Amino acid sequence: MDFALTEPQELIRKEVAALARTFSLDYWLEKDRRHDYPWEFVKAFAAGGWLGMIIPEPYGGSGLGVTEAALMLGEICAAGAGTSGASPIHFYMFPPMPVIKHGSESLKQRYLPKIPTGEIVMSFGVTEPNAGTDTSRIQTFAERKGDRFVVNGRKVWNTNARQATHMLLLARTAPRDPAKPFRGLTLFFTPFDRSKITVREIEKLGRAAVDSNEIFIDGLEIPADDVVGDVGQGFYHLLDSLNPERVLTAIEAVGIGRAALERATQYAKERVVFDRPIGQNQAIAHPLAMAWAKLETAELMCLKAAWLFDNGKPCGAESNTAKLMAAEAGFEACDVALQTHGGYGYAKEFHVERLWREIRLYKIAPVSQQMVLNYLSEHVLGLPKSY
Repeated sequence: MDFALTEPQELIRKEVAALARTFSLDYWLEKDRRHDYPWEFVKAFAAGGWLGMIIPEPYGGSGLGVTEAALMLGEICAAGAGTSGASPIHFYMFPPMPVIKHGSESLKQRYLPKIPTGEIVMSFGVTEPNAGTDTSRIQTFAERKGDRFVVNGRKVWNTNARQATHMLLLARTAPRDPAKPFRGLTLFFTPFDRSKITVREIEKLGRAAVDSNEIFIDGLEIPADDVVGDVGQGFYHLLDSLNPERVLTAIEAVGIGRAALERATQYAKERVVFDRPIGQNQAIAHPLAMAWAKLETAELMCLKAAWLFDNGKPCGAESNTAKLMAAEAGFEACDVALQTHGGYGYAKEFHVERLWREIRLYKIAPVSQQMVLNYLSEHVLGLPKSY
């Protein structure tokens, strides 16, 4: 197996890093303080042609893979943008994937060319307050009426809803059958009609610049042409994009950890206490070195999972493991960075506090560490299902 980076992939990493670092840490601190969406950042990536990375070339994109998308998101986070910078770009990589793989030619022609230009801003509606991690129990229902579906229900943790022009939406189109609980779910990619959707923003721990919301859907009409793939098979179409999402969030966690580690390492060299740099003390140096080693190891699993996916090979175990280990490594690196700064780590001006808050998300989303361990226990080790 050879998943070493190619010369073009190394160039992507270098160019994205350079662009992302034109936005200072103070820029991201101010966005966080003001709860202000980073439009300047998104437009800069649109102008550079980065938003269409995974969109096939016939629809105006670059036609690249998960590996390239992961490299981009990892460098965005390593530049100090954190989730505030990664999430807006992430939504040009993940929600379009089911459309690319399962959408009709009409659906692709109508929507995909508008993604690389940034004309479309996407949100993702799957999670519901009463269903939790059991997606088979979502209650949002789409009733077929002639050539359209009428949708009623609600979703929670809908990112980008305040900015979105379109939404990837999973809804029931048939009652839940306990024998086949994931049948009867249909995936839609459709305009975000604000006359039928009420948005309520959720106040949260981190990523204040990018909105998370509960949405209430009342009589939303969706043309049948906006169905992604086959009616009733939406959950299975969505599954094809879940492994890439795990890889992308994993590499983001690695990048955030690296940004915090960069800050802490520099501080450890410059901060003098008891007439010596604090980095000369093993109690400071060793935790930083261990954080680096764990981030490097997690990135290798991310790249392995991405390589497997891009080469059409099974990658469930690797994608889940990448998410598990990267979330742990990223959080540990941010925690060590904060501890290295001591009391100053608690101050916003040193920037590690923001990264520490934002990295915590990756231990619960897009899938919890416990659910990953459930998957590995059952599907890798062959143990009985535990939930």
